[in-house]
Amino acid sequence: MKERIYKTIFAILAFSSLVFLVGIVIILFKEGLPIFKKVGFFSFLFGRAWYPTHSPPEFGILPLILASAWVTVGAVLVCVPLGVGSALCLHELVSERQRAVLKPVIEILASIPSVVYGFFGMMIVTPFLQKVFHLPTGLCAFNASLVLGVMAVPTVCSLSEDALSFVPKSFREASYAVGADRWQTLTRVVLPAAGSGISTAIILGMSRAIGETMTVLMVAGGAAVIPHSFLEPVRPMTAAIAAEMGEAPMASDHYHALFAIALVLFFITFSFNIMAEFVSRRFRIKLGLSG
Repeated sequence: MKERIYKTIFAILAFSSLVFLVGIVIILFKEGLPIFKKVGFFSFLFGRAWYPTHSPPEFGILPLILASAWVTVGAVLVCVPLGVGSALCLHELVSERQRAVLKPVIEILASIPSVVYGFFGMMIVTPFLQKVFHLPTGLCAFNASLVLGVMAVPTVCSLSEDALSFVPKSFREASYAVGADRWQTLTRVVLPAAGSGISTAIILGMSRAIGETMTVLMVAGGAAVIPHSFLEPVRPMTAAIAAEMGEAPMASDHYHALFAIALVLFFITFSFNIMAEFVSRRFRIKLGLSG
């Protein structure tokens, strides 16, 4: 009887996440689709001007999409070397005593609230960039990329270390047996064997970066223009939603446009997660860890 009760409870909890997902999707479609009837799908996605409060308003989100892309690419360039390098160091190079100290320090980064990262970017990174690059403002895509990259390091590091741990010990032993040294084994045997798992970590790190709101709202600059360099102020999609939702009248075109942005963002992050799952499954099958 107890087992049936526990099974029922866990089944309800498992299916509740599906219910929440379906509810979110329904709300996004319900509130976001009306703007496409007025503006048009391609005009909305590829329009080059975002002026929702002008008369007449313009609802082109291409500057917001490109801003999110620039910031995400920059964050990946920061978090991948740091995250994968940290995972390799923790799993392959340091002693158990050193690992016991270093791993919690890296994971602490994941527990810091995003608003704290935002304040760090505003107070420390912004003046530094402004001084070094002689910018009128240090609030720019480069600033957001640096901060988001550091925020994504724990995700990439943790998942990459899991991928490295799945590599069979026999791979390393066989490499040493044919005369390879430690560096050759690491770069030519361990990394290729864990490549799919590390790719999954990178994809999920990208998903973490593109979905962040508070940090990019504080340090990206907030300019809804098409960026031409990392040193220009930008407004990613998440920042636009957070900054403008409180001022958009209920059921107005501006209101529906913000929900449509959320819908686009949902499909982007959903695609990243599908890619990560696909790569992860290929990784497990490749190593014979699943049927």
